[in-house]
Amino acid sequence: MRALVIAAGVLAAGAASADELRVEIELPRMSVAEYHRPYVALWIARPDQSVVSHLDVWYQQEDGPEGAGETWLVDIRQWWRRIGRTLELDTDGVSRPTRPPGQHTMSYQLPALPPGDYLLNVEAAREVGGRELIGVPFRVSSNRVVEASAQGENELGAINMRISR
Repeated sequence: MRALVIAAGVLAAGAASADELRVEIELPRMSVAEYHRPYVALWIARPDQSVVSHLDVWYQQEDGPEGAGETWLVDIRQWWRRIGRTLELDTDGVSRPTRPPGQHTMSYQLPALPPGDYLLNVEAAREVGGRELIGVPFRVSSNRVVEASAQGENELGAINMRISR
């Protein structure tokens, strides 16, 4: 019985030290002759661009006429340089299939971020299209809620984030 009580206390303490991150990303609808869904990567970095947490990468997970989807991950250039090239490609847990145009909402559980300045980086690259990297700056303090947003110009639309402690 005592072990059960201790285990419950440890679980409760772990849950209290976690942050919930909610990210909304808009992929704009484009009027182009040949549209391919973008590959998208999300990660949190410090202002010096050192990586704090790799959150997600969206890519074609099945082989297609152009070959294996992993082949084109290098097109997400900044993500590839900072995270992708050292990531084992069994990305289960941090990968999802590409998404169509529209609003997409994801939630993540993070270890509690220490107070300081950070960037939520969202990078998109599209075949026969462009690339775009948006850094959404935010500051973590003792506040219970952190909110920030940014607006993309071509491959990304509105990006909104919210951290609940």
